[in-house]
Amino acid sequence: MKRYFLYAAALLLVLGITGPVSAKESEAYAAYSKGRYLTALKLAKKEAEEDDSKEAYTLIGQIYARGAGVPQDYEKAAEAYAKAADLGDPNAQFALGNLVAEGQGAKKNYRLAGDLFEKAARSGHREAEYNLALLYLSGNGRRQDEAKAVAWMTKAAMRGSLPAQYDLGALYQFGRGVPIDKKKAAEWIGKAAKSGYADAQVEYGIMLFRGEGVEKDQERGTKLIELSAEQGNPIAQNRLAKLYANGVILDKDLVKAAKWHILAREAGVSDFDLELLLSKLSKEQKAEAQQAAFDWIDGNFKGEPLESPQPPIAQGDMDDGELVPPVRKKAEAADEAPKDN
Repeated sequence: MKRYFLYAAALLLVLGITGPVSAKESEAYAAYSKGRYLTALKLAKKEAEEDDSKEAYTLIGQIYARGAGVPQDYEKAAEAYAKAADLGDPNAQFALGNLVAEGQGAKKNYRLAGDLFEKAARSGHREAEYNLALLYLSGNGRRQDEAKAVAWMTKAAMRGSLPAQYDLGALYQFGRGVPIDKKKAAEWIGKAAKSGYADAQVEYGIMLFRGEGVEKDQERGTKLIELSAEQGNPIAQNRLAKLYANGVILDKDLVKAAKWHILAREAGVSDFDLELLLSKLSKEQKAEAQQAAFDWIDGNFKGEPLESPQPPIAQGDMDDGELVPPVRKKAEAADEAPKDN
């Protein structure tokens, strides 16, 4: 579904919302949480066989899905999740929905994924509510219905889902399923930004910078863009590079501008003006910027290659030091997605 990716949260964390389990079941989860995966699998299989425990089946699915102590096996994971899902476990319904949506361990089927997400969502499963909203928004597995997408997205956002808060803000920003409301857009995106969600930080930072839906505050906006950039968001890194290059709010620093441009470029965000700036630096400045970028990567990712995260909604550019209206693509991307009804 292009930029609207299904949110597959770590299932072990999701399991915590279902409430306490029995003492015997907790032994398997306790073993799993301590990294004793084979012991956890053995205990979970025993519980599943003896008690037909939905929680045990779900844990078995989790172990195989993650390859925790065993070879990763999506088919075995799907089989275990299916048993738990049939027994009514919303966590398993959510997890199986993700596997089916991705075609992992089962034939790809958005309609079935939607059915599973809806079952879990009606039990109050936050991430399932979010995924279901995405299906209604895209028309994959569900007849496209932006009003229903907003309804489910709102439920997930109110339960504290940061991606849902961010995307709900986008729906208000673009008028998808609701009238355009810049203030509500800023409120929801700002809520996710304040919780540290990197995509929301750069978007809300741009909103603050431009005074869109919120009182203009360029210093605060710049700080949020910096925070997002430090988390590895390439759009924020690109915008931060522009701020340094133009000396807007931040002191003009071409080496720092080049550093952040190099990082953004490595993550897939190109920029002609910044590339031109880089080419005009002295040999010493280029070396300093490149070393600073390498040091940042080493310090944040221990030498691992950068991965480009989901792009934020706003992709605003700089014009004489000012952020101008961004290219709005994210909410429209769902319309371009292939339908699977």
